[in-house]
Amino acid sequence: MNIFTVSFFGHRIIPEFREAEDRVEALVHALLLEKEYVEFLVGRDGDFDQIVSSAVKRQQRLVRDDNSSLIWILPYPTAELRNNMENFETYYDEIEICGSAASSHPKGAFQIRNRQMVKRSNLVVFYVDHTGGGAYQTMRYAQKEKKNILNLAGEGYGEKE
Repeated sequence: MNIFTVSFFGHRIIPEFREAEDRVEALVHALLLEKEYVEFLVGRDGDFDQIVSSAVKRQQRLVRDDNSSLIWILPYPTAELRNNMENFETYYDEIEICGSAASSHPKGAFQIRNRQMVKRSNLVVFYVDHTGGGAYQTMRYAQKEKKNILNLAGEGYGEKE
């Protein structure tokens, strides 16, 4: 099976929430129709992650749910995960703990997790509209790695970085 892996990174707070949601929804819709199988890799750390997860679940219901999986990648196990495992397992198709991040210092764990997600991806999707922060750092890393990048923020959102 040909698996196409997409990871998503964005700012914790998205002022143009509805606009971002529409853009993510259109992208997920197209990927579900075009690709044999899609792995959607997400975090759960802010507005953009919630937008992506909701859009994937909606499009799986509307388009098809047999050729994709929504995978929550954590940098390390959390109390929230332990206390809500059943609910999370119902919502996400898979839950993974990034091994190299989990064994690192907590301050660097998110960046390590993000880099592992980028390495694994065929397409890296961002919602980055300003410099600074983890999403911006991850976008710079993806550029350095010459990954296929799509930034959904701003006027030229369809342009590759």
